[in-house]
Amino acid sequence: MSEKEPTAYRPCVGVMLVNDEGKVFVGKRIDARANPSGTDYWQMPQGGVDKGEDWEAAAFRELEEETGVTCAHTEILAKTSDPIRYDLPPELLGKLWKGKYRGQEQIWYLMRYSGSDQDVNLEAHDPPEFCEWKWVEAEALTDVIIPFKKPVYESVLKEFRGKF
Repeated sequence: MSEKEPTAYRPCVGVMLVNDEGKVFVGKRIDARANPSGTDYWQMPQGGVDKGEDWEAAAFRELEEETGVTCAHTEILAKTSDPIRYDLPPELLGKLWKGKYRGQEQIWYLMRYSGSDQDVNLEAHDPPEFCEWKWVEAEALTDVIIPFKKPVYESVLKEFRGKF
């Protein structure tokens, strides 16, 4: 690691939102449309925790900002027992989050969704993060996400398996 590379991890929350069928919400990132490989990358809702913000409150805030889904339509079933860290790949290091972080340290929340598909609003926040969304089988999550996040999703799935 060069001396100019960041060493801190961005505090972050993630939400594995599951419906009554046990399928998981994923959104296609707007910036994925410009992906030169032509591959669509999807992800579960996630985002940074503001300084002094409660982690659970951050999870609900991020979920609402990215999906329009409010806490009225969700119930927390579980959260990861320990934070999960990942490092950015070298080509993104120094380009995201104003170059301040080398990756993210995430607490994930498993939430049950009781709303309808019509309650999802990807434009609830300006600018929106996702351009499309869908429900996928939990086992398919690691097939649709950006490759450098695959170990995170494998850890989340392992910890939440059997809880939804």
